[in-house]
This record gives sequence, C-alpha cells and structure tokens, in this order.
Amino acid sequence: MSEGPSGLRPLPHGYTNRTAGDGTVVVKRYEGPDAEERGRREHRLLTRLRGLLPVPPVLDTAPGAITLGHLPGVPAQELLDAGHGPEVLAACGRVLRRLRSVDPGAAAEGPAPEGSALVHGDFGPHNLLLDPADFTVTGLLDWEFAHPGEPVEDLAWCEWIVRTHHPAQAGALRHLFDAYGQPAPPWPRRRAAMLAQCARLEEFCRRRDPDGPGVRQWQERGRLTAGWPELP
Repeated sequence: MSEGPSGLRPLPHGYTNRTAGDGTVVVKRYEGPDAEERGRREHRLLTRLRGLLPVPPVLDTAPGAITLGHLPGVPAQELLDAGHGPEVLAACGRVLRRLRSVDPGAAAEGPAPEGSALVHGDFGPHNLLLDPADFTVTGLLDWEFAHPGEPVEDLAWCEWIVRTHHPAQAGALRHLFDAYGQPAPPWPRRRAAMLAQCARLEEFCRRRDPDGPGVRQWQERGRLTAGWPELP
C-alpha cells in the first residue's frame, strides 16, 4: 500500500495482510484465503474483548477492511531484539495469563467446547505493543485466527516465535513460563502444538499459492521444529 491522500503510511511487521496508519488510526486490509471470515472474526473479538484486554478500538469497517484506533507502545519484537528478553517475555506471560481468564465463547459463534480456552491463534512478541519504560502491555493485536482451543497453543507458539526469529533471546524463555504462573506443559505437547501450527500455516499458504515459496518455507520450518530438543 502506498501513501495516499489520506496520509496513511504502510506499517512495519505486517505479514499476512496490509496495514497502514497515520498515528491516529490503523487500517487493516485482509488478504488471502478466508479474508472476509477472518475480518469478521477479528471484528467480533475486538468488540467483545474491549475493556477486558488491551485491544484497539474498532472505529469503522468496510468490505475487506477494518479501521482501528491507534494504540501507544513499541512493538515487543523490537524491544526483544534490543536485548530486553527477560522483560518482554515476562510481559508475554502476564498477558497470556490474563487471556486465560477470558470466556472462550468470545471466539465462538455458539457455545465454546467444554474445557476449551480462548486461544489468540498467533500469540507472541510480534503481536504485542509494550510501554518501553516499564514493559506494560499496551496492545494485544491481530485476532483474526482466534478460536476456542487448548491453552498450550499460545504458549507453544510464543516459544516457537522466539526460538525461530529471536534465537539470541531463547535463553530468556523461562521468564515467559514463570510469568504465566502455571507449570509449562511438557515439551512433547508444546512441540506437537508448534508442529500443528506450522501445518496450518503451510495449508494457508497452499490455498493462497499452491506452488509458492510459502508452502516450502513452512514445510522446512516444520522439519526443523520436529528436530528441536527441549531447551534447558
């Protein structure tokens, strides 16, 4: 998206969709498979979670797009790369613990399955905004893949994001588990959740471009993840 007459500029760190903002609003345009469904889901979640979690307000909707209020803060992945692994990962654990207290029905059209939890679906520092002064979470973003599911899914994916994209900070992952406040699921369960997410993203890419590089990328990432040992 190029800057238009509205003054919106492309925002960094967008992967699946296109986002642009002007410091006051953010416009997100959904692309790829199930774009309309993902947009409706995110609108529903942001509306239901307002006041429960630090999510952006919905200002407007249009076919294939949503306009959100701008939130303060710095992308947590930038703070992670700046060397603040313990602080960032503790913030991830704290907000994930808050997420566990929210009714999973927020992500369901009808009643949520018994025993399920609200799963963000793409949880990690790449979808958090933090106050750089005290590492308070100011924004939990991108709810288009949210669903009722197993709590291990978000915890494992946060670990996967750090080990894959921020390996220098992988030694700080214990701060994620400590701040989460519950015993970490055993490594085989966490790795199985990582592999399931890699498979889902491979399928997403396959539906978008059956012969594209995304399919091969997620196949390779799945192979690498399958060979990971548990971190000490």
